[in-house]
Amino acid sequence: MNTNVPQEPSLILIVDDEPFIRAQLRLSLQYEGYRTVEAQDGREALSVFHQLQPDIVLLDAMMPDMDGFECCTRLQLLDHSKHTPVLMITGLEDKESVDRAFEVGAIDYVTKPIHWPVLRQRVKRLIQQSHLQQRLEAANRELKRLVTIDELTQIANRRRFEEYCSQEWQCMAREQLSLSLILCDVDFFKAYNDTYGHRAGDRCLQLVAKAIQDSVKRPADLVARYGGEEFAVILPRTDVEGAVHIAEAICQSVRMLGVPHSHSQANICVTISAGVASITPQPNSDFQEIIDEADRALYQAKIAGRDRCQKYSKLLSSTTFLWKEVGK
Repeated sequence: MNTNVPQEPSLILIVDDEPFIRAQLRLSLQYEGYRTVEAQDGREALSVFHQLQPDIVLLDAMMPDMDGFECCTRLQLLDHSKHTPVLMITGLEDKESVDRAFEVGAIDYVTKPIHWPVLRQRVKRLIQQSHLQQRLEAANRELKRLVTIDELTQIANRRRFEEYCSQEWQCMAREQLSLSLILCDVDFFKAYNDTYGHRAGDRCLQLVAKAIQDSVKRPADLVARYGGEEFAVILPRTDVEGAVHIAEAICQSVRMLGVPHSHSQANICVTISAGVASITPQPNSDFQEIIDEADRALYQAKIAGRDRCQKYSKLLSSTTFLWKEVGK
């Protein structure tokens, strides 16, 4: 069964101050299967374009009050105009007029009297090119999304984390504002996998990722899978007290999932430990600094008994522990 939804015919905006020309264009284009809408001057064209967002604009160059050149210039400034080609219709063939048409954003032009087979082919070609460009850009956006998303948890992956951390580190260095980072690790996850199996482990990570994502509210904050059972939260313009508050909410959200974990020494259900670091970056410094501090804070949370958050402390960091000694 064909489940494809038929596409609506392309909508063409016809802009001309002469009613007879508009009628000719309307009948010719509707005969080819297009939908049409009309405007008698440049100002009306801008209003109609904003309301209906046509697929292409046929724009008369010579009109009173606002000519086609000025109208075309203003069309380029409107939302949704990026992929809408403008085909200028002009009685002028001098070099200056042709150059000006392209300078203001027209994609092509035809001259009066209109050669209808030429107009038909140019309209068809421009609409096809516009639709192709939109599909290519959508595909590129999806590809970019896929290479920055963790396949299992559908949150940002390590690559995206490092890109965003570097970006925000530099931004906060310029503005001299705080950047905070939370590193989270699922407690005794190896024991969970050994007890319940890897499929259950994957499902557990998905639930934890969603709980963390749901605890982070601002669009500028990024939740990422840092690796394995470890997650990261980047919090631009956030001081350590604000970051600790969010980390505590994340720990509570995961705890409230109530995912059974019979081999957890921290609780009877799945929990996480979280390390919090907050730095006002200095110019020409490296974002690895905040990762190292959040990592040490995470060690401290593990050592303190897990199922908790811990902000970075230089005093606590003076006592070193190997990761394998505190366990996962």
